[in-house]
Amino acid sequence: MKINTIERNFTVISGSIVNEILQNSYADVINLVQRAYLTHGEKKTLNPDSYFLKYPEKPEARIIALPAHLGGDFNISGIKWIASFPKNIEHGIPRASAVIILNDYETGYPIACLEGSIISASRTAASAVLAAQNLIKPKTVKKLGIVGCGLISRYVLKFLLNTGWTISALVLFDLVDEYSVAMKEYSQKRGIEEVKIASTKEELISSCDLITFTTTANAPYVDDISVFSHNPIVLHLSLRDLSSKIILESNNIVDDVDHCLKSATSLHLTEQEVRNRDFVTGTIDQLIQGKLTLDIQKPTVYSPFGMGILDLAVASYVYQRTVLEEITVPIPDFFYEPTRV
Repeated sequence: MKINTIERNFTVISGSIVNEILQNSYADVINLVQRAYLTHGEKKTLNPDSYFLKYPEKPEARIIALPAHLGGDFNISGIKWIASFPKNIEHGIPRASAVIILNDYETGYPIACLEGSIISASRTAASAVLAAQNLIKPKTVKKLGIVGCGLISRYVLKFLLNTGWTISALVLFDLVDEYSVAMKEYSQKRGIEEVKIASTKEELISSCDLITFTTTANAPYVDDISVFSHNPIVLHLSLRDLSSKIILESNNIVDDVDHCLKSATSLHLTEQEVRNRDFVTGTIDQLIQGKLTLDIQKPTVYSPFGMGILDLAVASYVYQRTVLEEITVPIPDFFYEPTRV
């Protein structure tokens, strides 16, 4: 097949451009994530395991590769390369950084490189809000609880506030007091008047009807099932906060069963304990389609692993917008072709 000039163009899309496009596209991003999940449910995706680059001399740091192909109406391939270096915070720079490469499906040629941290945070928040809007109707929360007051929690709140949710009160908890204080100020500036910093995570959990976990926990630390007796909706984005005791007493919704039950997530540890997967209620695409029956006498926990197909869905949207609005940074001679003699 002859590769035409358009297919061989390569563009770079900076974080400022990504942010400019996404900051007013909250509903569009949620719709993209929904379409990606439904495409995955139709088995029109390829989403292999993530690959981890780890350093023996600094075990807290890692760089992760998430290759994927998103078929259906998207028909795009690519990879996210995302670094997590927690000690960056001590030097006043963000913990996470990322790039996303998009590849043309017909030729395999890379067509764009996008700053990826904003896309990654946006698709994670959109996944959470998508689950919430399928579990809570109307879009009303008496008390929203946030455990872990970092960047992702801000994006979740931002997506809720910009897609028609009413939040009467907010309760915060973080092991680092300054993060909770900063999140309180951030929330109040965005119109939430009643904001409280909880003294314990149990106090937060027991008082909130919608709870998000956006921490950097490596192992479960929430073990008291009694604080979930009011059967809240739990957006378990950090995947490793809840003990198997809580998982076993909840409705459990995942984005992909095989992905979520690995890498020492709470669900993976639960599977190892009970030797089966019967505690998994179903997947997000089944929830969207109304195919799940949930026990209202139990908490409902949504644990999305965060698949590369979501990054592709949002990145391709950004790329298409930049092409239409002619705000890409083209590199016309990026691909070298030796002269034939």
